Amino acid sequence: MTGWRATARAIGLVVLYLVVGLVLTALPFILYIRYSTAPDTAALTGNSTALLLQGLAQLSVFGFLTWLLGRRVLKLTPEQLGWAPSGRGQGFVRGLVIATALAGTALLLAVAFGGARWLPDTGGALDYLRNVGLTAAVLAPAALAEEVAFRGFPLVVLASVFGRGPAIVVMSLIFGLAHGLNPEVTPLAIGNVALAGVFLSLAFYAPGGIWTAWGAHLGWNATLAALDAPVSGLPFRIPLINFDPGTVTWFTGGAFGPEGGVTATVVLMIGCAVLARFVRKDGTA
Repeated sequence: MTGWRATARAIGLVVLYLVVGLVLTALPFILYIRYSTAPDTAALTGNSTALLLQGLAQLSVFGFLTWLLGRRVLKLTPEQLGWAPSGRGQGFVRGLVIATALAGTALLLAVAFGGARWLPDTGGALDYLRNVGLTAAVLAPAALAEEVAFRGFPLVVLASVFGRGPAIVVMSLIFGLAHGLNPEVTPLAIGNVALAGVFLSLAFYAPGGIWTAWGAHLGWNATLAALDAPVSGLPFRIPLINFDPGTVTWFTGGAFGPEGGVTATVVLMIGCAVLARFVRKDGTA
């Protein structure tokens, strides 16, 4: 299948993948809000159990759709979909280390030049370590689910007909817009999340594939949470320290977290330049 037929088929499958996946993932929460006598909508974003269940549900749905549309319909190999077993451990660690350094740098820039600061909070060191570990465990399936949803099957399929560059741009824009309903969101925040999509796409095309992208996604989110900064508008209660973003919110990101400010723009652009050096030139994902 070549030409416009292949293009139309690719676009149709990606649209089907995203629409069905997002609807099935959101359906339980929509039904809860619609039919519960007293729905607690704040609990859906502020409760760790709810976030964990949402991440696992999204991972299950998009994992199944990847198998159905990618493996069964298009006959793509795991390697083509970015699931190559070779280098997954090294790729995960590489992505984790790079993103952790970038997230920490974004917060340090906010403190050094934007008036942000850390204040003491209640709790001890053991409380801090326990809470950070549990928070990372909650964030892990959600990070992998978003990589499967936005960097796996759809990125590979669009790249097969349009090339990697256009596919990265399209899926990164969709990734940014998908965060448009997050708490405290701003236009700059959506733009930075889209830029993060480019960064994570480059991680996906680096050795390790989906595992590298997962490590990068988790490293960014977990580092922000561990340092008591909001993650895409979602606050996490961390003992011992309290992060105050200050009043220069266009720079520090304010209540949305660093992704809502210029600090994230700077470090994510640096991250893109770093990961571009690792991108594979072969035809695999």
